[in-house]
Amino acid sequence: MTLPIDPSQIDPEDIGEQQATLEMSHEDAIEHVRDVFTDAGFGVPVEFSPSEMLNEKIDADRDPYYVLGACNPEVADRALDATDNKLGGLMACNVVIWEEEPGQQRVYHVSIMRIARLVGMAPDNEEMADIVADTGEIVDEAFQNL
Repeated sequence: MTLPIDPSQIDPEDIGEQQATLEMSHEDAIEHVRDVFTDAGFGVPVEFSPSEMLNEKIDADRDPYYVLGACNPEVADRALDATDNKLGGLMACNVVIWEEEPGQQRVYHVSIMRIARLVGMAPDNEEMADIVADTGEIVDEAFQNL
């Protein structure tokens, strides 16, 4: 299989990559990130701990790793319409929190809206550009408040 894009050529900005480091416990970071994203207008309909599942099921010995599936309802509705419902395959917009070391947590996010455009799931038009911009502003606000 040939990839439609060269991953080594992708600028982190092209996929809306954002990162932050929080100096707090893993549990406190999860709560803090959830609160900040909720305050920015996201709901969190899905959340889970891949590390707990992997440690339990295959004794993976993974450090704490948590996924918050965040969703801004208005933007999600517009994005589903703009992509003939295809964007649902990438929902929710995940915000990941992993423990780099005790007391230090990494918060990581990439834009499913930008990725959908890069891989052809979303149109490259003004409507989608507006959706990408709106989502970016909301995520920027959340990261500024972390």
